[in-house]
Amino acid sequence: MDDLDFSEVVPNIAITFVVMRFLMTYLETEKRLPHLHKILNFAWLWALILLAMSSVLGLKFINENYILLLSLVILYILDKSREMPITRMLAIAIIPYTVVSLINAIFELLTPKFHESNISIFASFKGFAITWLIGFSIYSQRQGKRERQQRLKDEEEKKKLEAKKQELEYQVAERTAELTRQKEELEQTVIELKTTQNQLVHAEKMASLGELTAGIAHEIQNPLNFVNNFSEVSVELCQEITEELEKENFDKTYIIEILSDLSQNQEKITHHGQRAASIVKGMLQHSRTSTGQKELTDINVLADEYIRLSYHGLRAKDKSFMADFKTNLDPNLPKIKIIPQDFGRVLLNVINNAFYAVQQKAKLKLDGYKPLVSIDTYLEDGEVVVKIKDNGTGMPESVKSKIFQPFFTTKPTGQGTGLGLSLAYDIITKGHGGTMEVDSVEGEWTVFIIKLPID
Repeated sequence: MDDLDFSEVVPNIAITFVVMRFLMTYLETEKRLPHLHKILNFAWLWALILLAMSSVLGLKFINENYILLLSLVILYILDKSREMPITRMLAIAIIPYTVVSLINAIFELLTPKFHESNISIFASFKGFAITWLIGFSIYSQRQGKRERQQRLKDEEEKKKLEAKKQELEYQVAERTAELTRQKEELEQTVIELKTTQNQLVHAEKMASLGELTAGIAHEIQNPLNFVNNFSEVSVELCQEITEELEKENFDKTYIIEILSDLSQNQEKITHHGQRAASIVKGMLQHSRTSTGQKELTDINVLADEYIRLSYHGLRAKDKSFMADFKTNLDPNLPKIKIIPQDFGRVLLNVINNAFYAVQQKAKLKLDGYKPLVSIDTYLEDGEVVVKIKDNGTGMPESVKSKIFQPFFTTKPTGQGTGLGLSLAYDIITKGHGGTMEVDSVEGEWTVFIIKLPID
């Protein structure tokens, strides 16, 4: 058992302390390998205990080959952190020294004479290994420093990118919330607009119905007057028959004549009653919500009926207004499938506008001016054409280009919704697959041309 030789122990412990501190810094064990870091932090203590025990027990081999043992420990530590690229270079630096030292120790232990006789060779190899160790250690340290700097730079960039990502995510979340709020507001606005649109369309329909009602009141009065008059005459004729039959020698020929007159009266009552019923039916169809069902319809009947109703409706509002209207309806025009209520609204709106235009021009009291509205129907290229023309105020190009736009009106405030022609255009083009065009010369005339496919 030997005494502890501090001249050998202290340098080895110092070397252990320096090497372990280098490894701890080089491998960043505190952050990467915290459990190993705690052990390496007290490596000098483990070295002191080992050296003390070897001296006490007389194990000179440990003291003499302590650096070899230390290099083996270092290789073990590097193996534990082999996933780090920088450990490879340090391992390359220390492996030659470890191998040479291990071979030297084996030969010294097993063949001391051979080792002693070739000590210079072993020393040369060991010197080369030490030079290699020092040179490559310095190189690996510099390389590791560059890698650490690059890693720190990458981590800093990563932190910046992460911060930027979080900021963008916050902005995206904020923007998404804003867009969601705007979407909800727009949806609410669309609902309100649809409600308003429905109200305006209803107002337009009611306005056209009001104009229609005035015309109907006048038109229906004529057949009712005829029905009343012929009914009264028929009652008188029946009384005459009764009186004649009460006579003993009644005149058979006279009774036959009275019966003939009664028959004619009944036919006229039936005719005018049907006429009144037709007008009422038209009014009901116009006021009824459209079912969207197309029916075979005689365009000529609608055209003739609505031009009369429109004129008398305007006359009911303004007794001083006088105008002429005429129809030129093709008797061979085939019936086509349309939605009668919707197409009736189109005719009424366009004809009302035509009478309004001639009424405004009549107010100018131009010499020789005679208000006239005409409606023509005919076949052209497999389509039914309805042409409504007036010799009223006409319209400039700026108005003509916007005439079918919603809410555009040339009438004074309160006299038009600006929806009539817009709805009429949609009914013809979208509802019936036809076309609706307008042509006009300012101060002279305006013509609307509606074309509907036969099929």
